[in-house]
Amino acid sequence: MNDTPLELERLEGRSGAPDAPTAASLIVLHGLGADGNDFVPVAQMLDLSAVGPVRFVFPSAPVRPVTLNGGYAMRAWYDIYPPLADPGQPRREDEAGLRASQAQVQALIDREIGMGVPASRIVLMGFSQGCAMTLLTGLRAPQRLAGLVALSGYLPLPDRTAAERSGANAGLPIFMAHGDADDIVVPARGEASRDALLALGHPVQWHSYPMGHSVCPEEVGDLNRWLLQVLA
Repeated sequence: MNDTPLELERLEGRSGAPDAPTAASLIVLHGLGADGNDFVPVAQMLDLSAVGPVRFVFPSAPVRPVTLNGGYAMRAWYDIYPPLADPGQPRREDEAGLRASQAQVQALIDREIGMGVPASRIVLMGFSQGCAMTLLTGLRAPQRLAGLVALSGYLPLPDRTAAERSGANAGLPIFMAHGDADDIVVPARGEASRDALLALGHPVQWHSYPMGHSVCPEEVGDLNRWLLQVLA
């Protein structure tokens, strides 16, 4: 049986002089129903010239039926189930889908390392579902990363995180941002994830913006400053 994860479709770009060695890599995971193109404009707004040449990797999630959307097939890192009638019950999560995508994202990290970028120069970033995958994979990665960027999302499998997280990424810095009018991933869910990560000892830089389930220019500016710090 072959347990090698299927390689994800992806777009790639690079800043800086083409003949200079890559100084850092930013792997960006999109949200439900989008693809690798979604965050290219955001990356183009970043100025990381002080870091040196940066490789941007924009993978596309596999196409799969999404239960919440009536089984309609779309790009998704994992399935999403309808909310439970009893909000007091734990949320049902697609653990198999999460684990499969985790292996695929980890393979992207391994690939960057194989191309000569030290793990400590790699940032994993995601929006919404991509945020969930960033936290799931980054906290469990066996190599020490530069940091994680968690936008408008949440911590998946929260009851497993403490036991499964990698010692290599203990205290890993995390940038978290959320819209205060987000009606897709409600702010309280992002805040609960922030608090859980703080309790695990991660230095979380938290930002809230007057927006819905989106990204705003102020957020990109704050992110830019944080990236320059962790990649300094």
